Amino acid sequence: MKKLLSLVVVCAALAGCNSTKEPIYYYGDYSTAVYAYLKADEVSAEEQISMLEQVISEAAGKNKPVAPGLHAHLGMLYFETGNPSLGTTHFETEKTLFPESVQYIDFLLNSAKGA
Repeated sequence: MKKLLSLVVVCAALAGCNSTKEPIYYYGDYSTAVYAYLKADEVSAEEQISMLEQVISEAAGKNKPVAPGLHAHLGMLYFETGNPSLGTTHFETEKTLFPESVQYIDFLLNSAKGA
């Protein structure tokens, strides 16, 4: 009886771990873009911007929100390539979509303006 009860408990636990839910956010090639940023010698900032803009476009087509941090990353890339207006736009979008990021994004905006 103990073995049967143990087997039922293990099966129930394993069944609880199986999830068929779709992710809340759309990531697309976001992780590839982050990796490309960290390996800056292989992919230009403009190519990374293109990758992230593509992820945003795909997310809109799937009617899903983009992953947290994507707009912030894109904003940072725009600042790096000399386009602070688009950088600010994406930073503000990140703050709107993810209010928990406001303090950090404000810090980044203040740092960018001081540079």
